[in-house]
Amino acid sequence: MSFYGLIKDDIARSHRLQGVKDLDVNFFHVLKSIFNFRFAPVLIYRITIFFSHYRLGFVAKIFSLLNIIFFGIEISTKLKIGSGLFFPHTVGTVLGAKTIGINCTIYQGVTLGAKNIDLIYNPENRPSIGDNVLIAAGAKVLGGITIGNNVTIAANAVVLNSVPDNCIVAGIPAKVIKELNQV
Repeated sequence: MSFYGLIKDDIARSHRLQGVKDLDVNFFHVLKSIFNFRFAPVLIYRITIFFSHYRLGFVAKIFSLLNIIFFGIEISTKLKIGSGLFFPHTVGTVLGAKTIGINCTIYQGVTLGAKNIDLIYNPENRPSIGDNVLIAAGAKVLGGITIGNNVTIAANAVVLNSVPDNCIVAGIPAKVIKELNQV
């Protein structure tokens, strides 16, 4: 998907979650979203990845640093995130996963990363997050595990093992507490 297409999908999902129906996102919405504290970190991340893709790592790191300074969210420049990303709040969040799928909602204080120190960023030590995942405040997802599609990770859960599709996990360490029936 193109840079602009990703941003349009992110804005459209953000608006849907805030109760706006059938919004045809245009360039005006993108400009207006720069000043939305829930969307600006997503836009800055997308710009970071744009520069990283074109091997302008120094510029990418400047934008990544802006997210840390202004929004308290650290997102790896090596992380690939699908469209529809939404941050209700960002402070204290560290995203160092391998991948994050589409339509994910990530609350404040979440950490996605390696179980042990991994300064070289080995993707095999990082979690892969599926589509339509909600990660509640304070949750930790650590190690080279897979989180399935349509999963809710409860607040303050510590996920150390892979999680199947369509369930809710909670606890320390996290366990499946409910399986969701998909229609």
